Amino acid sequence: MYTAHPDRYAEMPYRRTGRSGLKLPALSLGLWHNFGPDRPVETQRAILRRAFDLGVTHFDLANNYGPPPGSAESALGEALKADFGPYRDELVISTKAGYLMWPGPYGEWGSRKYLLSSLDQSLSRMGLEYVDIFYSHRPDPETPLEETMGALHTAVQQGKALYVGVSNYSAEQTREAARILAELGTPLLIHQPRYSMLDRRPETGGLLDALDELEVGSIAYSPLEQGLLTGRYLNGIPEDSRAASDSPFLNSDAVTEELVGKLRALNEIAGSRGQSLAQLALAWVLRQGRVTSALVGASSPRQLEDSVAAIGNLDFDADELARVDKIVQG
Repeated sequence: MYTAHPDRYAEMPYRRTGRSGLKLPALSLGLWHNFGPDRPVETQRAILRRAFDLGVTHFDLANNYGPPPGSAESALGEALKADFGPYRDELVISTKAGYLMWPGPYGEWGSRKYLLSSLDQSLSRMGLEYVDIFYSHRPDPETPLEETMGALHTAVQQGKALYVGVSNYSAEQTREAARILAELGTPLLIHQPRYSMLDRRPETGGLLDALDELEVGSIAYSPLEQGLLTGRYLNGIPEDSRAASDSPFLNSDAVTEELVGKLRALNEIAGSRGQSLAQLALAWVLRQGRVTSALVGASSPRQLEDSVAAIGNLDFDADELARVDKIVQG
């Protein structure tokens, strides 16, 4: 029987999410990859246990995570039953709906029919009565935003979610979503954008400014840019890497000579800070407190430990930030 480490809250910083009462760990565990039937169950459970022992109290999922879709939620459900029953009230568990889950016109996007049906399926897979955060995973160009936000509000009213969020919404869409939710009486808690040293769209597109104005939290996904911002690509493309497999999320064409040069230069900055490149990338996303939490994946407890070690140095001086910008943008 798993017993959580007694000092699990000693080191991890927790940040208030927008103007809510909810605090999230600076690093959260994403179950996007590495949680499905093609991975050893004991490895999955070991990652989750180690995360919680390190103060990572937030586990982030979506209905389509796996592969196959739904399997990450099922894997978490088994782990919750086996290891985390006594600790449910110490955990923040989130899930999302928006991408394709079943055939026909009601199996994806942002209709009330799809979102609420998907949430019921997610709860069943995880063996939960409620999730802490339920997200609209992507904006639907054909469904009125009032309907999508109304479905999120209903999930809270039904007691199936404590908070609601959006992911992959533009600054303008986020402002409108927040307005609609405020009128309904269910505040927008959080936005989950893709954000990294190599992907600055939340800055350049005004999203971070909008979240500041709205007092809405943020949690960055892909802060390591699908593994590019780790030490794996400093000498090109390893045979066993995601880029070598031509994954739909990262293909070999993206790993250019120019990019490898930038990664090496960033790695030099990381070394001067006593960090790995991955730790530098995570610290950069979390700098200045504008981002509430950064999502990390892990294929082993050791990889997770390396990511969590980033919290040891989250501060940057002006020169370091200028050097990062010059490397990435130059």
